[in-house]
Amino acid sequence: MFSALLLILLHFHLGSTQPCSQGFHADQQTGQCIDIDECRLFPNTCRGDMRCINQNGGYLCVPRTFGGGTTYARPNSPSFPGLTYPDSSVSFSNPFPPAPVPVPAPNFPTPGRSILCRFGYVMSEDNQCVDIDECATDAHQCNPTQICINTDGGYTCSCTDGYWLVEGQCLDIDECRYGYCQQLCANVPGSYSCTCNPGFILNSDSRSCQDVDECDGENPCGHNCFNTYGSFLCRCDTGFELGADGITCEDMDECGFSDFLCQHKCVNQPGSYYCICPQGYSIFEDGRECQDINECETGNNNCTSAQVCFNFQAGYKCLDPVNCEEPYIELGENRCMCPADNIGCREKPFTILYKYMDMAGGGRSVPTDVFQMQATTRYPGAYYIFQIKSGNEGREFYMRQTGPISATLVLTRPIKGPQEVVLDLEMVTVNSVVNFRGSSVIRLIIFVSEHSF
Repeated sequence: MFSALLLILLHFHLGSTQPCSQGFHADQQTGQCIDIDECRLFPNTCRGDMRCINQNGGYLCVPRTFGGGTTYARPNSPSFPGLTYPDSSVSFSNPFPPAPVPVPAPNFPTPGRSILCRFGYVMSEDNQCVDIDECATDAHQCNPTQICINTDGGYTCSCTDGYWLVEGQCLDIDECRYGYCQQLCANVPGSYSCTCNPGFILNSDSRSCQDVDECDGENPCGHNCFNTYGSFLCRCDTGFELGADGITCEDMDECGFSDFLCQHKCVNQPGSYYCICPQGYSIFEDGRECQDINECETGNNNCTSAQVCFNFQAGYKCLDPVNCEEPYIELGENRCMCPADNIGCREKPFTILYKYMDMAGGGRSVPTDVFQMQATTRYPGAYYIFQIKSGNEGREFYMRQTGPISATLVLTRPIKGPQEVVLDLEMVTVNSVVNFRGSSVIRLIIFVSEHSF
């Protein structure tokens, strides 16, 4: 029959002031809790054939012999405090033997009433454990780059601001790498310095930047100043342009930009310009174009009462009454007629009608229609021929027939002024039924001005 395995845990009491758990005692030098070897300190810990095996915080009693007197210990048997293994030869109705008689308490020397303080504490005069300030007593091992911080029962080594602890060493923190500054950052050992870009100033927090209003106070620009974020812009008044330095304003020569600002002539002045017109013209309401002065309407002419004032571009003409030359007689205002019964009229135009018109000279676009001519009466079987009889020596005009009884005078090339052009425009009437051929002439007097407006 196997003897029952008896597991007995002995609780060792060291007093109410013992800082270690039961089964341990405090080492006076190191202050650490060390296991008590009950099998060594207490003789006859286990009774009879039981063998004492020390455990962490207690001990175990096991049989010395098993199966013929051989000493045996079960290395693979679990240690369950308070449990014994039943004898396999005994009936299972009562597998556990009666509990052994309690062992008398060992005669272990007591530490007395002296109090042991944990490591990092010291006994005060009133027998209280108080913390040792290792930082104040220089009982620490912090290096010169570290600062000592006292804690309950010990201390810790920390780094000053601007450093962090890496493997026991205080290394400088690169604050610029982590965006401590809003704009410009310069790292220094244990700290950093922030600055701002031009156009900004550092705020009171020494990190953020504030825009400077350069336009507030003395104006840095020649004319107008506009503040922008971090800078400013200069703008000039109308008629001026910004110089190469971006600050000063220089007069703009508007007349040099375009030839079309003024119809006649442009005059530049500081910050602006104005247009002038030639004699006989005045400035239009837009300040750019020229309009003819009608001297005949304004009365600013020297024509007599017997004359007719004819206005044209840039001037006027005092026209005398039409004087019909022989064999012509005056038929009406500005019209002369050669009587049919007069032998001297057979080879001459039947009527001569005087017409006046003005024309702008210079760069007038061509070809352009300038005058229209047509028959006033149409006879059956008659047709009409229109031609320039005289005054077109320079070939500036030609007649274009536009219908059976009409034609148009066309300007084919620019004509310069000032000058007077007198054209005899002839309309020839041909009637083959009655064998009739006759003509009428319009004497067109054109006053060509010097300018194209």
